[in-house]
Amino acid sequence: MKYLVGETTNGTAVFAVDGENAVNLTALNAEIGDDLIGIVQNPQLIESIADRIADAPRVAVSAITPALPIANPGTIICLGLNYTDHIKEGGYDIPDYPALFMRGKNSIMAAGAPLVRPTCSEKLDYEAELMFIVGKGGRHISEADALDHVFGYTVFNDGSVRDYQRKTHQWTPGKNFDDTGAIGPFVVTPDEVPAGASGLKIESRVGDEILQSSNTGNMIWSVAQTIATISQYTTLEPGDLIAMGTPPGVGHAKKPNPRWLVPGETVEIEIEGIGICANPIVDEADHNKGAA
Repeated sequence: MKYLVGETTNGTAVFAVDGENAVNLTALNAEIGDDLIGIVQNPQLIESIADRIADAPRVAVSAITPALPIANPGTIICLGLNYTDHIKEGGYDIPDYPALFMRGKNSIMAAGAPLVRPTCSEKLDYEAELMFIVGKGGRHISEADALDHVFGYTVFNDGSVRDYQRKTHQWTPGKNFDDTGAIGPFVVTPDEVPAGASGLKIESRVGDEILQSSNTGNMIWSVAQTIATISQYTTLEPGDLIAMGTPPGVGHAKKPNPRWLVPGETVEIEIEGIGICANPIVDEADHNKGAA
């Protein structure tokens, strides 16, 4: 199934996408709620309405304003350095253990929302990434069983403020500016894509300019390996978000000059079989002025 969490004139709801149209699942069963956490925690909610979806009213996907798939994720864990050519362009050595960092909730936003370039830096970069939502939680999950713990896959733009990322050996500042991590808009269940969402084209672009183009099959650590690795040190919970790293072609590594995102542009991240996460770039001062 392909899900979309979003807002219409009737409020925020969970939708099942059917081509260019979608079914309001929340209207079929209010227990589903207004984001995916209800279904993640209780998959039987979908089973209870499965026979009603085919004949339910449709709304155009274009009429739905995307919201975060999980409104209040517990933990957001991201991999760095998961594509060999990206490691090389950044000047790093290929690690034997994944580089892991965390994002805070204020740093993420929905597809379609403004991605904010902060006033303190012009070095706003893009990173096309596969992200998955944890379905069944657990600790010490084996690699063999790991994919059973995935609820669904989505698209992530790990917007990074590079000068702040490199101020310390820890990447936290550059990866946690408000409204820099775009998620969505669609979430596809594992049966919609190859195992572990491997072998999918992944691309970032601004207009006709292709910035990154690779394949999720090029990841060093697979989704299953990542789940096994992370669950060695922490208990994964339903609704946690895990991002799988970016391929080569990021802005800071462009030659002869870095390619930063600037206000007025719209950056798109596309993953084959999942969808496009598109966000306009805005300056923080203008963003705050609009919110006032």
